[in-house]
Amino acid sequence: MTASLERTLVIVKPDGYARGLTGEVLRRIEAKGYTLAALHVTTPDRERLAQHYAEHEGKPFYEPLVDFMASGPATFVIVEGHRAIEGFRALAGATDPTAALPGTIRGDLGRDWGLKVQQNIVHGSDSTESAEREIGIWFPDEVSALR
Repeated sequence: MTASLERTLVIVKPDGYARGLTGEVLRRIEAKGYTLAALHVTTPDRERLAQHYAEHEGKPFYEPLVDFMASGPATFVIVEGHRAIEGFRALAGATDPTAALPGTIRGDLGRDWGLKVQQNIVHGSDSTESAEREIGIWFPDEVSALR
C-alpha cells in the first residue's frame, strides 16, 4: 500500500442493514471513487463490540450502543483510497442525522427515532490509528496479510 492510499473501516449498522440501505451506502462509496477492498455481513458479537467501543466503556450510552450494534446483521467494509477516512466521514455526514446536511448518507437517509442511542446508519473510522485498530477487530485475516 502506498503512503497516499488509506484504508478505513465502514460499518452499515443494523438500522441501515434492516432498512435495506447497504446497497445505497456502498453505491455512494463507489461513486465517490473509493474501492471496496473487503466486505462481510455478520451480526456483531458483544466481545468484538467491546473491543471496538472500548474507549466508551463506562459512559451512559455504552450499553445501549452495544445492545443496538448486537441487535442484528451489519455490513463491515474495508474501504480504500486517497484520503478515504476524511472522505468517507464527509460522505457520511454529521453524527446526528437531524443536523446532517442533505447530500450526505445520514442527511438523506437518517433521522432521529427518539431512542436511547442514535441510530445513524453508518460508522467510519476517525483516524488512521482507529482504522487500523478497527480493521484488526473485524478483519483479522486482512491485517495479517498486510504484515
